[in-house]
Amino acid sequence: MNKILIFFDTDTGHTQKMADHVAAGAAQVPGSEIRVRSIDTMTIEDFKWAEGLALGCPTHYGTVSWRMKKWWDDLSPQLWGTQDGKIGCAFSSSGAWGGGNELTCMTLMTMMINYGFLVFGVTDYVGKKFSPHYGSIQAGEPREPHEIESCKRLGRRLAEWVASLQHGKKELNPTRQNYPRFEDV
Repeated sequence: MNKILIFFDTDTGHTQKMADHVAAGAAQVPGSEIRVRSIDTMTIEDFKWAEGLALGCPTHYGTVSWRMKKWWDDLSPQLWGTQDGKIGCAFSSSGAWGGGNELTCMTLMTMMINYGFLVFGVTDYVGKKFSPHYGSIQAGEPREPHEIESCKRLGRRLAEWVASLQHGKKELNPTRQNYPRFEDV
């Protein structure tokens, strides 16, 4: 069973909609159990349970929200060194393109790296000139098909990596999938 956790903070509900799409993408991989938790409902037990973590946050002045930063700052020191080898990825929404979403994703991945997570980006193109390289990013609410697909692809890729690396299901390894590349879009 792939244990996938989608953990997010949201201000306007846009990041929550992204989280729901990420969860839908993870659900495309057989054998995935998915938990979706907001910053208000997230528990340490959820964190320890997860084998894969999609971490999402609105972009605040080019970085993470104070609530997300505080959650990680308050994370128990007893968990240090116990999360090594788990898989992580990031997603972020902002008020406008160029608002710092990719910087926010990098900060979220840095937080996970500090706890031993293996993090990844997605090189697939989900639309013309649209790829979740550093994570899925969005200006406002995801509405367009390629914006929704970016979130779903991130979730699916997370579940594939967990199935492949944590459970030895080599047939689900993302490098063996036939996803669209740059020249295909």
